[in-house]
Amino acid sequence: MKKNILYIVLAAFGMQLASCAKDEYLAPVPSTSVIASTAFDTKDRIEGQVRAIYAAIKNAGMYGGRYQIFNDIRGEEFSNDRTNVVTGFDIWNYTPSNSSTNSVMNHWSRAYYVINLANVLIDGMATKGTSVVGATLSSNYIGEARLLRALSYYSLLQLYARPYWDGNGSKPGVPLRLTGNTGSGNYALTRSTVAEVYTQILADLTFAEANLPLTNASALLNTVRAHRNTAIALKTRVYLSMGNYAAVITEANKIVSATPPFTAATGVNHSLQADYTSLFKPPYTTTESILSMPFADNETPGTQNQLGYYYGPSAFNGGNGEYSLLSTGIISNTGWKSTDARRSFVQVFSGKSYLTKYSVKSTFTDYAPVIRYAEVLLNLAEARVRSTNAVDAQAILLLNAVRGRSDASTVFSAADFATATALTDAILTERRIEFLGEGLRGTDITRLGLPLPAKPGVSSIPASGQQYIWPISADELLLNPLAKDN
Repeated sequence: MKKNILYIVLAAFGMQLASCAKDEYLAPVPSTSVIASTAFDTKDRIEGQVRAIYAAIKNAGMYGGRYQIFNDIRGEEFSNDRTNVVTGFDIWNYTPSNSSTNSVMNHWSRAYYVINLANVLIDGMATKGTSVVGATLSSNYIGEARLLRALSYYSLLQLYARPYWDGNGSKPGVPLRLTGNTGSGNYALTRSTVAEVYTQILADLTFAEANLPLTNASALLNTVRAHRNTAIALKTRVYLSMGNYAAVITEANKIVSATPPFTAATGVNHSLQADYTSLFKPPYTTTESILSMPFADNETPGTQNQLGYYYGPSAFNGGNGEYSLLSTGIISNTGWKSTDARRSFVQVFSGKSYLTKYSVKSTFTDYAPVIRYAEVLLNLAEARVRSTNAVDAQAILLLNAVRGRSDASTVFSAADFATATALTDAILTERRIEFLGEGLRGTDITRLGLPLPAKPGVSSIPASGQQYIWPISADELLLNPLAKDN
């Protein structure tokens, strides 16, 4: 494992140094000394390392597709039609109980790959990089690295650790690695608690909020590179996962106006888009798209990983139709009207309903959404209701903003909700509709302590069940003697 970590880091630096001047090819620096001697020598090389972290996290095994898919198919919306373990059949039926399962091992290694690249960048900026690019740009780069590290640790907690509500974060989380691995050494490390890992995630996001630019140079960069509001939006998600509803409100209020139309007053001017369907079509760069993973024809997500490949049938976009929509899932909800614009992404082929939100044919280069402004609004709505245990007026306005964008004929009022629980249920239903196929349902289930739902041929898993979370990767257990399995 130590050698693998070293080789991976060197390979990543080798890729981003490929544009160096020709004289460097004539007198190449030995590959084993690249990091120590030259990687932080120029602004271009440092920028290349930042880009390498983004490239790693948007790998199809991470936020480029599979992480979202894992969380989608752990819910009750999709039917597995291929029984193929390579494309998540074991995740769908709650049987990744072996530490050597491909999905278990692959996500773990990819997440720590991103974390290590971020750590190497942060360390290198402290020792040399800041003097090269200056304090302000250095802080920007470190902010991006820490935000991406936080996203990676968050993904690990959702799959490999007990939810925060179980023991108030006292259960084992994951090993908290905060320094870069660039050579051999002793990397044995115990698993930090869930609370300790969340504390680090929040520290990273708070640093990012304070040091990232208010806005980037273009709509594209505001969608695919982090800025201040990216960090704030992600903090609302993290605090919601922790059940810290007061903190969700505090963070969301920084970028959500008090009254409709809800917008961010500073930084990137986030707002809901009038046409929901436009969010999933080129150029993908609306002010609602806070962070997405971009793809182009020359940079595809990779075979058997793409969102469009999983959810789109062959007759629609050349996809493999790995997962159709269960008739008992959210598409059966009678309150989700046929005239709702979001229903246009549910289409029937050969008698089965499919999600057609991701429509790029063959290459499946749809941008993979990570977080949208609509989520921040619904995070705030849910937090307000749960913190007051009341039928909160602003929560209803926030719910109406999301529903009304796609279904103007439905307007909720306080009279529609007899209790705070009824309003919370409506918000959770709205999340299932709004973010169908975007990777939020699995984490919503576990953060609330709900059972993993029964599906055709699959029994429900209670929140106390062994299969509620994944085992720790076999590689980690084999090569880190201090790591203990779930």
